[in-house]
Amino acid sequence: MKAWNTACPDWEDRILAGRTLVPDLPLFRDEAARAVRVFNRLKIPDVIGQPTMAEAGTEWLLPIVEAIFGSYDAAAQRRMINEFFWLVPKKNSKSSGAAAIMITIMILNRRPLAEGLLIAPTKQIADIAYKQAWGIIQADAQLAKLFHGQHHIRLITHRNSGATMQIKAADTDAITGSKATYTLIDETHVFAKKPRASDIFVEIRGALAARPDGFLIQVTTQSKDPPSGVFKEELENARKVRDGEMRLPLLPILYELPQRISADGGWKDRKLWPLVNPNMGKSVDESFLVNQLLKAEENGAEALALLASQHFNVEIGMGLRANRWPGSEFWKSRVDHALVSPSEDRQAGLRAILELCEVVCVGIDGGGLDDLFGLTVLGRERATRDWLAWTHAWCHDGVLTRRKSIAARLRDFERAGELTIVNDELGDIAEIVEVVASIKDRGLLACVGVDPAGLGEFIEAMAEIGVTQEAKLLVGVPQGYGMMNAIKTAERKLANGTLRHSGSSLMNWAVGNLKIEPTATAIRATKQNAGDAKIDPVMSLFDAVVPMSLNPEPARTRSVYESRDMLMV
Repeated sequence: MKAWNTACPDWEDRILAGRTLVPDLPLFRDEAARAVRVFNRLKIPDVIGQPTMAEAGTEWLLPIVEAIFGSYDAAAQRRMINEFFWLVPKKNSKSSGAAAIMITIMILNRRPLAEGLLIAPTKQIADIAYKQAWGIIQADAQLAKLFHGQHHIRLITHRNSGATMQIKAADTDAITGSKATYTLIDETHVFAKKPRASDIFVEIRGALAARPDGFLIQVTTQSKDPPSGVFKEELENARKVRDGEMRLPLLPILYELPQRISADGGWKDRKLWPLVNPNMGKSVDESFLVNQLLKAEENGAEALALLASQHFNVEIGMGLRANRWPGSEFWKSRVDHALVSPSEDRQAGLRAILELCEVVCVGIDGGGLDDLFGLTVLGRERATRDWLAWTHAWCHDGVLTRRKSIAARLRDFERAGELTIVNDELGDIAEIVEVVASIKDRGLLACVGVDPAGLGEFIEAMAEIGVTQEAKLLVGVPQGYGMMNAIKTAERKLANGTLRHSGSSLMNWAVGNLKIEPTATAIRATKQNAGDAKIDPVMSLFDAVVPMSLNPEPARTRSVYESRDMLMV
């Protein structure tokens, strides 16, 4: 199996030199050559003159075709590589190449009654994919006799072997991969937003266990949003395999520029465009991309981010929108690694703040049953007086069904230890009170700032630990335009490096969702998109900034010997 190592550690050199991203593999050459012959003869039905794949100039696809089919050991009836993850920008013959690969496997398949499944993200794209596949068949007189099409269910049947290929839409059809020998997923980043996407992947891979001659191919562009859920997992695994950090029977083919080059707009260099658009000059028109770039630069950062992700496979991060919070520009560079909590110990960063800081303010925001409860612990460091922030959030399990579009993302945060999902109406309050009590017990608590709309049931819970409005330990923080000073203070301190944080992906997401609305005399923070774009965690930071801006005094003076574990009573 050592010879079948699919890592490509020199991928940066390869892509910058315009070479194939398929590493050297000990392919079964007869199988590979046979597949290439079939693939090259297939005609592209929706191009004038219906050229063959060979005539259309898709040479860059041939190493991929060779790897898919040349990894099949006919004697053992086993495919040595049974998964392929293919990341390529739009307009690079992705759909037509995928359809041609599936027709090729239908022709070369040796398994009687084998089932093939092509999953498209929407019904419209599924109809287009079926039309493309059936068009390939109809463009060849021999293939037209060999295959039968049932257009109403998008099913193609090989008349001799009984093998079938069905094209399904992820948004309307019931998807199951339990019996499929060959599965191709078009646009994984869209398919992964389905509520049961992770379960479907389990079914598809379970089928491969009983069909060692089968394969799973994923063909996708980058996501229009920061990767999440199943797509994030699949992409990260592909990168780890490519970089040699993980060994799997998976071949990653990722047309993306090295981060050091694509960062800070480096992807705009036209000399780099053919490197990630292998079909440049054929199905990809450079002048079209030039015009799209001009328009995107005119329309602002959000349009640029969308263009970069879809046509150059640049992964979208946070803070790319034109009306973003200015503090988002500095957010990722202000991670204090002493505050980072591993997923197995989610309060490690909190403990670090309590050890390093002389005084602490807590901010709390949110709390509806279809919302997040954000909590930020903001401490003032004893030695430097810099501000250190640690954030956690809670949500009720009902959010996963009410907000299905972000359910996978919330599960990501849960696995990272940054979000707790509870099924008890008061479970989140109990845990939040426990955090506040631990800070108060150490004599560090200056104040708890809360969105007044969320004070309700908190008053009684906080009163049980002595945190009350009468004691000036619990205050309602002005919202809307009243939050302007806190927003400005936080962004200034991020800019000069005196506000650092625990670097959670939850907060990266929340900060990226934040929208700043200016008026003639003030600003206010709101969500970029109504509904699912949650900002409660970052609002809890602002709730904590309000009392911390008043420069509270430490509740008690801590002995220098206490920090050295030498305090004696």
